[in-house]
Amino acid sequence: SSPHLVQVRERIRINGQPISKELFSKYFWLVYNRLEETKDPEHASMPAYFRFLTIMAFHVFLQEKVDLAVVEVGIGGAYDCTNIIRAPVVCGISSLGIDHTSILGDTMEKIAWQKGGIFKPGVPAFTVMQPERPLEVLRDRAQERECPLYLCPELDAFEGDHRALELGLAGAHQRSNAALALQLARTWLQRRGCRGLGELKEVPPGVELVGRPVPLAPAFQPTDAMIQGLRDTEWLGRTQVLPRGPVTWYLDGAHTTSSVQACVRWFRQAALNQDKPHDGSEVRVLLFNATGDRDTAALLK
Repeated sequence: SSPHLVQVRERIRINGQPISKELFSKYFWLVYNRLEETKDPEHASMPAYFRFLTIMAFHVFLQEKVDLAVVEVGIGGAYDCTNIIRAPVVCGISSLGIDHTSILGDTMEKIAWQKGGIFKPGVPAFTVMQPERPLEVLRDRAQERECPLYLCPELDAFEGDHRALELGLAGAHQRSNAALALQLARTWLQRRGCRGLGELKEVPPGVELVGRPVPLAPAFQPTDAMIQGLRDTEWLGRTQVLPRGPVTWYLDGAHTTSSVQACVRWFRQAALNQDKPHDGSEVRVLLFNATGDRDTAALLK
């Protein structure tokens, strides 16, 4: 999870837990010293912070023999330092927003082009509903890379006649993230030989689907483990409510226009759902964070 909230070890987790201080220290110096010994004397510089941690994370995952690594890109995708995995099991692209414009470009189409840089030949990829033009850019990127790209159905499609899926994360926008997570998990399980989770149908190249540039992936009945996973997910610092006596803190990491709008919708809903104290003594503080070259005035507005 990047950026980390409290300590850097949050960025490299195994089975959901940040690696221990001992392991972090051991692998940090191992990687640092190896790079130090082998660097080019002409251009003697170490990798920058995020790059170093990325190299270190890959090393940790290999040494600790993880079965499956979930790797989040740093910025963008095409030229991101995480984008060296030649054959991942599956790729996912969540809802696009305008961010890191100095690196990724200042339009949704340019950003979609960068994000589509993680597509790999023959590796299935999933995305959620996007505005029409960026979705077409993703489709074109997928076609040129010979990557089968699918659109995730809404979360409602996974609920069927059964009870609604409960999410541990608040906010309506987390429903599309949950639908994407289900598709990514399903792809991994199928690779491991699990059946009965809705097979993907091959779509012949060049087929323009009615009203949709990208074919819709089939929904399926989530397993008990998936239902529990969605319910138990927690993400500190995102849509988090901390009651502390008369003050209730609402924390969110939103830092783009679209994510701040989602944050506002969540805050409004969460604040309405809280019981008001009879003497009216409650103070609500909404805390969000914006660093770097982001337009804080626009976000506050």
